[in-house]
Amino acid sequence: MKQTPKGWPRLSSALYYNEAAAAIDWLCAAFGFVVRLRVEGEGGRIEHSELTYGDALIMVSQAGPRPGREHFPPGVSPKSINGGNTQCLMLFVDSVDDHCAHARANGATIVDEPKVHDYGPDYWADRSYGAVDIEGHLWWFTQRIRDEPEK
Repeated sequence: MKQTPKGWPRLSSALYYNEAAAAIDWLCAAFGFVVRLRVEGEGGRIEHSELTYGDALIMVSQAGPRPGREHFPPGVSPKSINGGNTQCLMLFVDSVDDHCAHARANGATIVDEPKVHDYGPDYWADRSYGAVDIEGHLWWFTQRIRDEPEK
């Protein structure tokens, strides 16, 4: 398998928001992302953005039809479909408890408080919490507390 382009993980997720510019600011303030690229179109519409968290990368764009790409399905925010969700994202953080407190203080809705998920002695254990962002995307933040034993 060939190496990915510099600065790109093998898999990245794209999220759509009705208010993408506000969502970018919020994701940075609440979850600790950093803007790497922000492409604005007519009227400040976010056509594309890249946000990083360590080596993780997400792309955020404006919901709705894609100008010049009308044959693509429109991007939809969970807020537009009664909170429905087609994906959730999981991000490893250094301290779940600190991250959760920071996210809560910045308006994240915590849907699952930090707790240990232990998959047994043959597997790993994580401490995780679940949060919903300002437009309804579901996020899991995880801290590994025990690795899988070597076999």
